[in-house]
Amino acid sequence: MLLLKHTKDLDNQYKRWGKAGLKIGFVPTMGALHSGHISLIKASKKQADMTVCSIFVNPTQFNDPTDFAKYPSTLSSDIELLEAASCDVLFLPSVAEIYPNGTVIKREINFGFMADTLEGEHRPGHFQGMAQVVERLLRIAKPDLLFMGLKDYQQQMIVGELITKKKLATKLIACPTERERDGLAKSSRNVRLDEKSRKIAIKLSKALKQAKQKVKLKTKSIADVQALISAQLSAHQDISLEYFAIRNAKTLAIPKSKREKLVALVAAKIGGVRLIDNMFL
Repeated sequence: MLLLKHTKDLDNQYKRWGKAGLKIGFVPTMGALHSGHISLIKASKKQADMTVCSIFVNPTQFNDPTDFAKYPSTLSSDIELLEAASCDVLFLPSVAEIYPNGTVIKREINFGFMADTLEGEHRPGHFQGMAQVVERLLRIAKPDLLFMGLKDYQQQMIVGELITKKKLATKLIACPTERERDGLAKSSRNVRLDEKSRKIAIKLSKALKQAKQKVKLKTKSIADVQALISAQLSAHQDISLEYFAIRNAKTLAIPKSKREKLVALVAAKIGGVRLIDNMFL
């Protein structure tokens, strides 16, 4: 596996691949890799000729400085995992490399309601910062295929909009959420959970499964199910619920009918660690 730290080096590599007519797959990450990330690498290996993974903890998408400071860093084990998965290139840029002109967002992209709701309400500025770095990485890596996980459901929707609005020559491939045996969605943040919080965290995926079951009942409306699950999670003294919502899976709008494709989304702090999850209903 090649380890590249500079844009010019990745650009030179891309030119060689381009001449050879190779299809490029790209997996952007913030490190602290786990099997969920590796599943994206494997998906890229199946669909592309060459796979590039980036590790860059982007400062502009953290609206909470404490969260940024506590974000786990496990570079040595990350490299081992990527090598074992036969990743072709690891792009490991510095902040100056990604933001040579500074991190201030000069031209915000209007993603409308999709970016203003749910995560947008609780993490102001997050999606602008995320979109800023993803656009920069896509222009550097120039991938044919971009692989992202569905755990960050709203994020991959915003990236799809970014690709469309900026007319980038990249196809987004959304991959299923990887879960632990007990159902907890795999996340780099899980390592920050203590034993007690780890057991409580399972309640998020269980709540999503419960919502899926209850939405199918004719006696329960979507609003009823949302209110019921929200109340249950809020009542738990160790769960600080930010939102539990059932939305249209294509637009994130509040659904009018169970005939729509639905997704339930949840965000909560458990033991001081912010976790998100979702599930199609």
